[in-house]
Amino acid sequence: MSLSIGDLAPDFQLKNANAAKGEASMNLSDAMGKAGVVVVFECNHCPYVVASIDRMNAMAERCAAAGVGFVGINSNDPIVYANDSFEHMVKRADKGMPYPYLHDDTQTVAHAYGAKRTPEFFLFDAAGALVYQGRMDDNPQDPSRVESTELADALEAMLKGEAPAVHTTESIGCSVKWKA
Repeated sequence: MSLSIGDLAPDFQLKNANAAKGEASMNLSDAMGKAGVVVVFECNHCPYVVASIDRMNAMAERCAAAGVGFVGINSNDPIVYANDSFEHMVKRADKGMPYPYLHDDTQTVAHAYGAKRTPEFFLFDAAGALVYQGRMDDNPQDPSRVESTELADALEAMLKGEAPAVHTTESIGCSVKWKA
């Protein structure tokens, strides 16, 4: 069951693979900025995530400059994809990831948010209410072919105190790899 616009962000307490950003274990309030937070469900192996890494890093930096937290959560079953193990998350984070990268090894958080794909973005305002859910843009695999930037547009609207023109989109990416 997915969150609806206006729902409050479910809390979490997850192990952080990015020692350079955040504590060893983080919860929602640790990730939250004064103006809100972006929670992205992602992983290491998905080609849609891999092709979006530079744009996700840029979005994380844009959020930080605006007082909005940004956190990645990997909920994939590492038995299905060994490249999504915590150890591989650490290796990816060590390459310069500018945000915390949390491991949802029980998949409880992905279920609570209703995450379906990687990458899938959830934008919450300062009160923790969901403002936008879905894709970052309309072409996660080819940045030169992006025509719409729904996450950035929703972020800008939220920062202006306005409701985004688009609240929800279907994320484009791989399915979350659920445990059997």
